Formats: sequence, structure tokens, C-alpha cells
Amino acid sequence: MPFYFRFRYQRIIKIIFYATFYHSFRYNIVLLSSDNCLLIDLVNLISINMKKLIVLSLIVLASIPAFSQVKFGLKAGISTTNLSMTDFKTLTSGNTTYTVDAVSSAKYGFHGGVFVRLTLLGIYLQPELLFTTRTNEYTVNQLNPNGLPTLLPVVKQNFNKLDIPVLLGLKLGPLRVNAGPVGSLLINSPKAIISNPDFKNNYNKMTIGYQAGLGFDLLNFLTFDLRYEGSLKKYQNQIENLAKTKVNLDDRANAFLFSVGIMF
Repeated sequence: MPFYFRFRYQRIIKIIFYATFYHSFRYNIVLLSSDNCLLIDLVNLISINMKKLIVLSLIVLASIPAFSQVKFGLKAGISTTNLSMTDFKTLTSGNTTYTVDAVSSAKYGFHGGVFVRLTLLGIYLQPELLFTTRTNEYTVNQLNPNGLPTLLPVVKQNFNKLDIPVLLGLKLGPLRVNAGPVGSLLINSPKAIISNPDFKNNYNKMTIGYQAGLGFDLLNFLTFDLRYEGSLKKYQNQIENLAKTKVNLDDRANAFLFSVGIMF
């Protein structure tokens, strides 16, 4: 390369270097290159792009703390469930007739699993995956030919489910308020309400409900939640006789859930 062009090339490299890494010396560099309008335009272009890069970097750096609030956790707790039916149901197969009613006293259950909390500017999204147990109780009467009932033992049904709440919440210091939908997947086969081969129990494998409640965080490590859970589906259980006549049980379960968790 001829000495003249090599010298001009080296000057251009030096100007780009100084313009890029020593932005405060821009005007001095421009003076050194005043005999070449191309070099001046090049320096100004680099200077403008550096300004944009600095502004963009500041925006990204300022956003990192907001998006970096991602916590994983484990939680477990208990629930109290109330089961209610507006009226008892009468089911008949041939000459056999039963009446079914729900026991409305509170039943206790367990839930435990994992969750993720994504926080942005005080608003958070918290999906969870929980193993949940629940118990339903029914009184079943068999009607005799003379019309008098024979009271049978109370039937207890145990439900094992996978619950997937997805809650949207607001943080107010250590306090939280949240609400959202919850999907429940039945993973076992509960005991039949009527132990008679003429009757068949059907269950909705997947139901949709909602949860809403309050929470409290302690030392950004322990987390406590108290929620109310309701069902959006009126009928969850169904009994069918040999004639394929189906009777729906309006047994929506309402529950209060209390849980304790740890966050990482």
C-alpha cells in the first residue's frame, strides 16, 4: 500500500476509535480532520449513533430490575370445603329408588406444589401447579315398596386433583391481593355414591373455577395466602341408571384455602 494511502487509512482508523470510545473529544477530532469533509461526516455519524446506543443502554439497564423479579417457590396448606345442593335428588332404576343429598358440614383437604411469581412494577402473575385433595359426603336413602326410607351409611368420596391456578395480583408493600381462574384435573376414581350396579357415576375430569384472596410476604422469603375458591360449573357429578337416564348433582364445592410457602 502506498505510504500516502496507508497514512490516510491509519488516520481514519484512529478517528473512528477516538470517536467511538472517547466521545468527549469529538470536536478536537473534527478539527484534526477539517481538510476532509468525509471524515467530519463520519465522526458526526458515529457520535449520533453513540448517543442512541447510550440512551438505549440506559433504558435496558433501567428495565432489568423490573423484569428480573422472577421467583420460584414451594407451598403447602389446608382447605375447608362446603358442599351444598339446593334439593335432594331422586333416582330410580326398575323397582329400586334412592334419594341423594349432600352433607353440608365443612370438610378438610390438603394442597401442595410449586409456583412461579413474575413481578413487573408492583403487578405480578403467579401460575401454580398443586396436588389437591377434597372430600364430598352424601346421605343416601333407599325407598322401600311401602314408601318408607332406609337410611344407608354416609358415603364419603375422596377426590385427588391437579389444580392449576393462574393469578394476577397487586403488591402493596408486603401485602398482596390476587384473583384468577383455576383449572382442576381429576386424577383418581372416587367411590360410587350409590353402590348398586344399576347406577353409574360420571365425573367431569376437568372443571374450571376461580380463586381470589389476600397474601402476605415476610422477609421476601416466606409467603402466606388466604383464598376463596368457587366453581364456575354448576354440575360436576352425574348418576346414570340402566335406562340411560342421567341425573345431575348440583354439588358445586366452595372452599377456603390457607397456605404457607417459601420463595427462592
